[in-house]
Amino acid sequence: MSSSKSSRPSVSGTSRQPAAKKPVHRAPRGESSHEVRIIGGQWRRTRLKVIDRPGLRPTPDRVRETLFNWLGQDLGGWRCVDAFAGTGVLGLEAASRGAAHVLMVEQDAVLVRDLQNNATRLKADMVQVQRGDAVTALGRLSAGSVDLVFIDPPFDGPWFEPALKAAAKAVPAGGWIYLEAPVQWSTEALDALGLQCVRHLKAGAVHAHLLQRAA
Repeated sequence: MSSSKSSRPSVSGTSRQPAAKKPVHRAPRGESSHEVRIIGGQWRRTRLKVIDRPGLRPTPDRVRETLFNWLGQDLGGWRCVDAFAGTGVLGLEAASRGAAHVLMVEQDAVLVRDLQNNATRLKADMVQVQRGDAVTALGRLSAGSVDLVFIDPPFDGPWFEPALKAAAKAVPAGGWIYLEAPVQWSTEALDALGLQCVRHLKAGAVHAHLLQRAA
């Protein structure tokens, strides 16, 4: 997943004390920070501070807006998994729109800390943060036990096919998988996994796919 995201002196002739400077909150040395925002549901417009980490690429606002237009704005009662959670913004969007349970899986300990902090801040009791390997976590889920899986791994890794295979087993027939990838997946490759692409969009270097498990 990657996204990144003074006071003027007086010019009058009157002598004034300089305004007190606001404190600057900095990320730890070697880390820069930015913000992402939730765009819909109960936490709409809430900004979340995140730090830059290798491979982190938060899904852009426009892509998320399109995705949840595809899915429908109300995810009331849905069970979701945000694999490769990163900033967690996809999972939090789902929770904001009524999902009953959202499992966020992330390997990076620093990102896990931030995910837990954000969930606590939002009082998101339906969110469960788990540190670990996303493919392994997906493989441990009972068959057909979740309605929606988000798969948005770092683009330079080997996770796409194993994650899709595991997710295809975790969702029931008609269940949904959202995939971000650097290329568009072919119909043949998805057919081999028992999946079909219902929607696709290209935004810059990102190909966003809404996949459905075939009956």
